Amino acid sequence: MNWITRRMFFKKSAMAAAALSLLSSRGFSADVSEKVKLGVIGCGWWGMVDVEAAFKAGGVEVVGLCDVDSEHLEKSAAKVESLQKSRPKTFKHYEELLKMDGLQAVIIATPPHWHALQLIAALEHNLDVYCEKPLAYDVREGQAMKAAAEKSGRIVQVGFQRRQSPAIQQAKDYIRQGGPGRIIQVEAQINYRADVRDGTPQNPPASLDWEQWCGPAPKLPYSPNVGHMAWRLEKEYGHGHLVDWGIHLIDAARWILGETAPKTIQAAGGTYYLKDKITTPDVLTAHFDFEQCPVIWRHRMYGAAEYNPEISNGIFFYGEKETVFVTDDRWVVVPKGRGQQNKVTQVRADTSVAHMADFLTAVRTRQKTESLCSVADAELSTSAVQLAMIAYETGSKVQWNAGTGQIEGNDAAARLLKREYRAPWKHPYVG
Repeated sequence: MNWITRRMFFKKSAMAAAALSLLSSRGFSADVSEKVKLGVIGCGWWGMVDVEAAFKAGGVEVVGLCDVDSEHLEKSAAKVESLQKSRPKTFKHYEELLKMDGLQAVIIATPPHWHALQLIAALEHNLDVYCEKPLAYDVREGQAMKAAAEKSGRIVQVGFQRRQSPAIQQAKDYIRQGGPGRIIQVEAQINYRADVRDGTPQNPPASLDWEQWCGPAPKLPYSPNVGHMAWRLEKEYGHGHLVDWGIHLIDAARWILGETAPKTIQAAGGTYYLKDKITTPDVLTAHFDFEQCPVIWRHRMYGAAEYNPEISNGIFFYGEKETVFVTDDRWVVVPKGRGQQNKVTQVRADTSVAHMADFLTAVRTRQKTESLCSVADAELSTSAVQLAMIAYETGSKVQWNAGTGQIEGNDAAARLLKREYRAPWKHPYVG
């Protein structure tokens, strides 16, 4: 057990068991006798987190792995072999993996600029898909993916794992039942210190095909600061902290409120502490005007000490009667009035395992569960944060017509709904 401590192993095992128990209590089948044959596209850090979640959920066989980094492929194949006692086939190109006989479903855990082409191709091969968030890199990709998913009728789960958090689920029920009264405003934030890497242009590792890694996105000079794991804060690949991580809380807030798409979006911020080191804002405030109430996002990434670190990752729902704060493993009711005691509920589960188990159950039963995050639902959360970045990049207020899928009265912003692909790749949106 050289990669995690014994304490961490038993802690994560207990959380996984709690997640599966939670699913069972909600009526999900625990029958995993029939193994789902899985392929994995993108075998880096989080791709293997998803793979381990699948094994903890049970009833899977990983038959194929795909990555454009041969070192990733070798390490992940060895890891999978240690978990299931048989070695999966390995591929550099995802199109080859998708042609495997007997393949039933794929996990897509590549950077988001690849998601659209890979998900649509998997659906065209009649495969079920577990795709990591954000759903897409640009708004038009998300719309094309939504159309493809609806046409295919396949099972798709998008990686908004926080929908499986018992704390978020309980807070959702409490808020929807009117506990805090009418919600007037929502504030969400994830503040943390970003560690940047060497940004000096250099040759990529010999194991990495940088041309294929960049794919349809612009091909920037390779540096460790835009390569594996570090791409999240690069505009052309990850599009920054709100799109990469904040999207979880925007999705959770929208889900709890029962909202669809914002009507208008504004954003302001900049790159202050990490200037010339990253290409996305390290300080950002975004204002989403939903039908029910505004949702405000804030982040800062310069590593200042928190006055109260317990709220650095979470969502506040300000109601007429009470305030509710919720984070991954805790929700708190803050009553009005002096001398009132906060009501704190601490509850934990391995949301990655629960989300994967939810997907695998749907694959076996062909029935979509309430917490299954469809492409259509994921597109709403993904487009919301993308529209916020468009507002930030154009320095303008964005008026969004969800019915037509268009930005109204703002040509500069509308041009950013779709990014031109690098040849020979072709954008999937036709409109």
